[in-house]
Amino acid sequence: VDPIELDLYFERFINLYRSNPPDFDIDFSWTDRDDVTKYIFNRFPHVALVGAYSTFQHRAVIRELGKVFGLPKQDIDRIAEGKLLPPGTDDMETLVVRYASYLKGFPNALTIHACGILIADRPIHNFGSTFMPPKGFPTTQFDMIVAEDIGLYKFDILSQRGLGKIRDTIDLIAKHQPQVSAQIDIHDMARFKQDPRIQHLLREALAVGCFYVESPAMRMLMRKLRVDNYLGLVAASSVIRPGVSRSGMMRAYIERHRHPEKRDDAHPVLLELMPETYGVMVYQEDVIKVAHHFAGLDLSEADVLRRGMSGKFRSREEFAKARNAFHQKALECGRDPALVQEVWRQVESFAGYAFAKGHSASYAVESYQSLYLKAHWPIEYMAACINNFGGFYHTEFYVHEARMVGGRIEAPCVNRGGWEACVEPQSRTILLGFNLVRGIQAQTIARFMQERQQNGDFTSLEDAINRAGIGLEQCLLIIRCGGFRFTEKSLQHLQWEAHFLLGHTQKGTTDASLFTPDVNRFTLPRFEANDLEVAFDQIELFGFSLLSPFRLLTPDAQAIAQRGVRSEALSDCIGQTVEVVGYLVTIKETQTAKRERMSFGCFIDVEGQWLDTVHFPPSLKQFAFRGRGIYLVRGVAKEEFGCIHVEAAFMQKLDYIPDPRYSEDGLAGHEKRPNNSRAARRRQTMGARSSGGILKRSLR
Repeated sequence: VDPIELDLYFERFINLYRSNPPDFDIDFSWTDRDDVTKYIFNRFPHVALVGAYSTFQHRAVIRELGKVFGLPKQDIDRIAEGKLLPPGTDDMETLVVRYASYLKGFPNALTIHACGILIADRPIHNFGSTFMPPKGFPTTQFDMIVAEDIGLYKFDILSQRGLGKIRDTIDLIAKHQPQVSAQIDIHDMARFKQDPRIQHLLREALAVGCFYVESPAMRMLMRKLRVDNYLGLVAASSVIRPGVSRSGMMRAYIERHRHPEKRDDAHPVLLELMPETYGVMVYQEDVIKVAHHFAGLDLSEADVLRRGMSGKFRSREEFAKARNAFHQKALECGRDPALVQEVWRQVESFAGYAFAKGHSASYAVESYQSLYLKAHWPIEYMAACINNFGGFYHTEFYVHEARMVGGRIEAPCVNRGGWEACVEPQSRTILLGFNLVRGIQAQTIARFMQERQQNGDFTSLEDAINRAGIGLEQCLLIIRCGGFRFTEKSLQHLQWEAHFLLGHTQKGTTDASLFTPDVNRFTLPRFEANDLEVAFDQIELFGFSLLSPFRLLTPDAQAIAQRGVRSEALSDCIGQTVEVVGYLVTIKETQTAKRERMSFGCFIDVEGQWLDTVHFPPSLKQFAFRGRGIYLVRGVAKEEFGCIHVEAAFMQKLDYIPDPRYSEDGLAGHEKRPNNSRAARRRQTMGARSSGGILKRSLR
C-alpha cells in the first residue's frame, strides 16, 4: 500500500498528542498462523498472548443464578428464553431475573484475545501476572485496553483463508504450467489496475470466491457504484461497513458517486476535507479530520473520539468529555447547531464498525490479487477456493461457481484425485477431494496415494483393497462418494462386492496383502444406475449434491420452478408482480428502524444465476424461511441504482422427492425407471438367493 498515492492521514497513526501506541495488524494464511506464532515466541524473549475477560450476558447469568437458587432445568430454560410467568407467580424466578440485571456485564472467565500478541522490552511479568492456558503460550491476566494504557505494543497476528486461496492457486498453476507460474508476480498492482478482465469482474460484480468482495451485499454495492478501479474499491470496502450504512450516508455516497450534481449537497467544509468520498465520512481518519477541522478539537481530543468508535472507551470519562467538547467547540466556531447535531450523529454511528483507510486499501490489494487469478485462471482459482473451504459461502456454492466459469466437476477418485481437490487443465475438470467426504480418514487416503505412487493405478475394487488394506467402513464411504467409478460398476454392485470381500473384517483398516487371497466368487444381479440415489448419497456425504437441486423436486414442484421468472428476465418486469424460484444460498437478517426483524435473501435460479429478495416484517412474519431448499417467492420486482431485487409478499418452500434409497416404491413415480430402491433390491436379492437361480457361488 502506497501511503502517498492514497493520501493516508498520518495523524491517524501517530501524532504529538497521542498517548497510546498504535496496533500492528498482520494477516497470514489460516494454515500458517500457528507457525508464525511459534516463531515470534522463539525469536523474541519477552512475549505473551493478550488476555481477555468474557463477561456474563443475559442467558449465561440467568443459567448460573438459576443453578444457585436450585431451579429445575426446564424453568431455567424458560426464563433464559424470556418466557416469564405473570408477575407474582414465583418469587424465586423474580429474584433470578432481578439479580441477573445486576450481574450482567460482570467478568465470567479469563480467556485469550483472538489474535493479540505483546512484544515488550522487559519481561512481561514486570507489568502483570501471566497464566498458561491449554494453547501452551504465556498469557497476560490483563486485557488489551490495559495493555494500551501501559504502553505495550500489540501485534494482531490474524489468519484468513483468502491468502491461502492465492497461494494454493499459484501452486496448482505451477504443477501443470511451471513456466507460466514463474512469470506470475502476484504483487504487480500497477499491472492489475490496468487489467481489463479485472475491471470487467468488478463492474459486473462477478466476484464470488474473491476476498472481501464476494458477499451479496458487497456485490450489490459494486453494481450500484459500477466500480472498476482501485480507489473506488478502497472506498467501497469501507462504505459497506455497518457504520456508514447505519448513519444513512451509504445512500448519499452512492447518489453522489452516480450523480455528480448531487455532490453540492455536502457541506463545503466536509467536501473540502473529504473530496474523494464526496463529503461523506467513510474511514476512521475522516472522524479525526472532522473533529479537528470542523469542530475545532485538538488532535488529542480527536483521537479520543477515534478510539471511542471501537466501543472500548465509550464508558470512559475522556470520551464523554470529547463528545461535549465536540458540540461546544463546533458552536464556538460558528457552526449551525442542526448541522453540528447531524455531523455528530454520523460520527456516533461509526462506533465499532469503521475501517481505517489503510486497512481498506490493503484489503483492496488482496481483492485485486484474487480477482486477477480468477480472471486468468478461473478453474485453478475455484479449486483453491474449494480446498480452503471457501469464505463467505458454503463449499457447495464454490462448486457451483466453478461450473459457471466453465469448469467440469467430478466426484473424488482414488486413481485420479487425492485428499484435496485437483485440476485436470486439458478438460477443465476439477476433481473434488476426499476431504469433503464426511467420515473418511486422512490416513486412509494417504495409504491409497502412497500405494498408487509406488505401484501404479488400481485396476479393481479387489486390487485396491488388497494393496491399500482398508476396512469395510472406509471402503463403503469411498464407494458411495464415487471413488471407485473407474471400475465401471454401479455403486450397488461395488457395495455388495465390498461386503463379500471385507464382511469378516473390523470397521478399521486392515493390513495390505502380500499375496492375492482366494475369495468366494459370486454372480450378482444387474443393478441399474440411479443418479437420484447417488444425489442423496452425496448430500449425506458432502453436504450437497453434484446434481442440480432442481432435479430433486417433485413433479409438481418442478412444474412450478419451470414457470418462474429467470433472474436475467427481471429487468423487463420492473414494477410488476413476479414469481421467482430459487435455491437458497444465504439469509441476512437485520432490524428496521422500529426494531422489527427483516431479511435479505440470496438465491440461485434454475439457470444458475443469482437473484436477491427483500423480506419486510409483515411478509416475513407470515412467510418465514424454513431452512435450506428451493423456494417460490412472489413479489414486486424493483430496481435501485441498476440492481434488481424482488420485494417478497409471499414465499413457499417447494417439496423434494422422498429419499429413493429407502422408498419401498422406488422413485414413487418421479421418473419411470425400474424399481431400483434399496428396499426393492433387498427383496430381489433375497428372493434370488432363496431360489438359487441368480447368486451362483464358485470357488477359484
